[in-house]
Amino acid sequence: MRARTRTGLGVLAAGVASVLLAGTASAAPAPGAPGVGDPYYPNAGNGGTDVLHYDIRLTYQPATDVLAGTTTLLLTATQDLSRFDLDFALKASSVRVNNRPARFTNQTGNGELVVTPAQPLLKGQTATVVVAYSDTPSTETVDGINAWKKGAFGALGIDEPQSSAWWFPANDHPTDKATYDVSIEAPDDNVAISNGTLVRTTKSRAGWTRWNWRSTKPQATYLTSFIVGKYELVQSTTPDGKPFITAYGADLGDSLYAAKASVERTPEIDEFLATQFGPYPFEAEGGVVTSGITFSLENQTRPTYGVRNFRAGSNTTLIAHENAHQWFGDNVSLGRWSDIWLNEGFASYAEWLWSEHEGEGTVAELAQYTYDSNPADGDLWKVVPADPGAENQFDNAVYDRGALTLQALRTAVGDDAFFTILKTWQAQRGGSNGRILDFIALAEKISGKPLHDLFQTWLYTAGKPPAGPNGAATFAARTASVKPRSYDQIQQNHRLLAAEPVG
Repeated sequence: MRARTRTGLGVLAAGVASVLLAGTASAAPAPGAPGVGDPYYPNAGNGGTDVLHYDIRLTYQPATDVLAGTTTLLLTATQDLSRFDLDFALKASSVRVNNRPARFTNQTGNGELVVTPAQPLLKGQTATVVVAYSDTPSTETVDGINAWKKGAFGALGIDEPQSSAWWFPANDHPTDKATYDVSIEAPDDNVAISNGTLVRTTKSRAGWTRWNWRSTKPQATYLTSFIVGKYELVQSTTPDGKPFITAYGADLGDSLYAAKASVERTPEIDEFLATQFGPYPFEAEGGVVTSGITFSLENQTRPTYGVRNFRAGSNTTLIAHENAHQWFGDNVSLGRWSDIWLNEGFASYAEWLWSEHEGEGTVAELAQYTYDSNPADGDLWKVVPADPGAENQFDNAVYDRGALTLQALRTAVGDDAFFTILKTWQAQRGGSNGRILDFIALAEKISGKPLHDLFQTWLYTAGKPPAGPNGAATFAARTASVKPRSYDQIQQNHRLLAAEPVG
């Protein structure tokens, strides 16, 4: 939230100044909290600051894994601050706040950069914070975890729920979204990729090229990507004129064409998803396929896909999943990491919608087959999607049972109300955040129906919901015992999405 900057009091009359000073003297500036209070990740984010913009200017040498440069944060103090934290795993060499050197402590082991400005920041005051650093990201850990990916493919600053700490200092929680300028200098034989629009590519010096990217819409830190390596970069425009930029690792082998046959259809898939969720929310589209990861991630405007996902051929259900996140997770981000159902349940449901659109099994058939294929004592029913715990945050229950919850809602309220709920959620909260209880309240308001019992059963209660005499868990005719064609691919996607532990 933007707020006006406080000005100096020296030019005011003494009487007026004393009144104003008395108003601010009730409490001395205090340190900002090291986290925003997320129960799953207590040190994630920072108290006392709201970042408006990141300007990240880096040089990266893949041969040595040395990352150097500066990040400039434009932020607003949300309380009177004597000091504040930034989430950062690398070693800072200097910090300046409003052009004055600041004292700082590198608490790299727990991912905190503690900054004490020369003068306290007052609530509502804007500040320019410049952090300079040079380090080797692959050598640094936070709470024993390293989210940096380094290999023959180059380097990836990509992971969930945290990845930014290994390449820029930030308020690393989805509740503090900002705009970005990301400038990466890399050796000439490498491509440097981030989010949004490629503003400019320049030959910066002998043997080096600088890539400048800009994201103009609010963006969460974990959705911001750092990709440097040998990639084929493909640039075009979508039918409605947005930049469409894709990239494919030079080492994708026999899966290259299957990857292209999937990712190059992104504008078509986004066009379909817009009919379900409302207008596409961002200024660019695209995707990156790499050998550096097995999972895939919904990086804003440009999801990143592990090449493993295309070993069996094209995989447009995965493209639908990650691009559905552009609405659910990116445009409307979760308020706490326990709200992960708002991301993964909706993206998984989008796979079913796309399957129906492609004639490979209707939503109802996929829902029914998923329900019928998982016995009452199966793992799918043991994790509660509304609060799975950090250790089960990416469990299949969040994906599949999460999607079943949405089909149960659709069955209860009807198609018109259901899709109105999804589109209204985007229209009202786009660029911001939401909680599960907010979504439930909206669903009840739009449908005019009491939905407490439905959500209590599907989201908050362990165990398989019973079919019931009124077919409460019956989504399609029981003759739908034949597996829909897209079912196996969707299940494989979900297993790969949850294949690697995250921080």
